[in-house]
Amino acid sequence: MRILVISDIHANLTALEAALADAGAVDAVWCLGDVVGYGPDPNECIARLSSLPNLVCLQGNHDAAAIGELPLESFNHEARVSIEWLHGILTPDSLNFLRSLTPMRRERDVTLAHASPRQPVLEYLLDSYSALENFAFFDTQLCFVGHTHVPVLFIEHGVAINLQIPDAGSEFTLEARCIANPGSVGQPRDRDPRAAYVIFDPEHSTWQQFRVPYAIAEVQSRMQAAGLPGRHINRLEGGW
Repeated sequence: MRILVISDIHANLTALEAALADAGAVDAVWCLGDVVGYGPDPNECIARLSSLPNLVCLQGNHDAAAIGELPLESFNHEARVSIEWLHGILTPDSLNFLRSLTPMRRERDVTLAHASPRQPVLEYLLDSYSALENFAFFDTQLCFVGHTHVPVLFIEHGVAINLQIPDAGSEFTLEARCIANPGSVGQPRDRDPRAAYVIFDPEHSTWQQFRVPYAIAEVQSRMQAAGLPGRHINRLEGGW
């Protein structure tokens, strides 16, 4: 079985389409949240995501803010500008889709959370210490998270954590308890601007990391036309 695991699309349809084309046929799609925010294509990304087979989608912090469930004060100035732009462009269908989501759920004995199992909306799991503390907040072997825009595996090893940064094309068999992050489709922040995604096989517990290039300049042009913040436009090409 092939499950496409994606996160943090951030309204970047070009990156999403590149990841979907590269992944090929899949049996299900698990999206770990932040479908919207930052990018120029929120309605298009929601429509495309909704068309995918056996979709499971979480609500990210930007998704929550877009429907007024998270205060704008939770975001920096540039992110607030993007969210305020969203408030004027999201269609009724898009709003209904975002309202239907939750930030955490369980699928096929895997815990899915946008940010972390301890704090599903806002916590950043960026280091082994914070990851170690979070193992007490889920009871499955595996937990998949997004939010940081950085691919990483936090593997439980006794009372410590084995941190792995997956290279593109690498495959891991997840035998121990693990918190895994596929990275970001639409706004990577690991200095690799290519869209990130994972193919997960639950029957063999394999996690395979992929990266795919996309037409970044096209996305930047649409962002400029929409009047979105320059910092968000510039960071796409550097992956930061």
